[in-house]
Amino acid sequence: MKILVCISKTPDTTAKIAFTDNNTKFNEAGVQFIINPYDEWYALVRALELKEAVGADVHLITVGGADNDPIIRKALALGGDHAYRINASSGDSFYIASQIAAHAKEQQYDLIFTGKETIDYNGSGIGGMVAELLELPYVSIAAKFDLSGTKATINREIEGGEEVCEVELPVVVSCQKGMAEARIPNMRGIMAAKTKPLTVVEPVAADSLTSVVSFELPPAKSGVKLINADNVDELVKLLHEEAKVI
Repeated sequence: MKILVCISKTPDTTAKIAFTDNNTKFNEAGVQFIINPYDEWYALVRALELKEAVGADVHLITVGGADNDPIIRKALALGGDHAYRINASSGDSFYIASQIAAHAKEQQYDLIFTGKETIDYNGSGIGGMVAELLELPYVSIAAKFDLSGTKATINREIEGGEEVCEVELPVVVSCQKGMAEARIPNMRGIMAAKTKPLTVVEPVAADSLTSVVSFELPPAKSGVKLINADNVDELVKLLHEEAKVI
């Protein structure tokens, strides 16, 4: 059994966000990057659990430049077997999905996992696009994944309840909280990752369907007004005139 896990690089959640080039590019200077948590904690770890249960071969893929190598190496340290980096930089979801699909078509994977979204741009389109390009079924925001032979049972949250799906492999699944418990790479895994194969692949020709016009930071938070507990009239006045309902 072969599993492909899609890995993306995102800024640490504590990173200070700024933009350059007239607010058209994210400023990466001084930013600490991590594996997108949904890719790492849920998609990758569930793939590793399946590896331990049924002997699967876990491949990793990312689309980006050489600065993505430390991220993919960490995923190898957690237990991935082989990593691929498509040597291209793009913020367009269709372009990225096209690169992943082209690789997956050659390798013939039984299962493809992605995180439900990225924490930087909140992008969630990659999984569905990959599935469409490969003409495979797609199950999104999965919280539980069980496998019996070639049939997967997948639980996903829906409005007001839970949906249980059954699907024959191969399938593309996006993973969210509940799919697995986060792991930390141990020293043995970190040392082994240094010698595991990381293959750099040149990109295939593909269109980029979107482009960034500009970024904008949210407005700065205003100061807090403290009202004396005895001054009820002032409080009521401010609630009427200045308070915003969210």
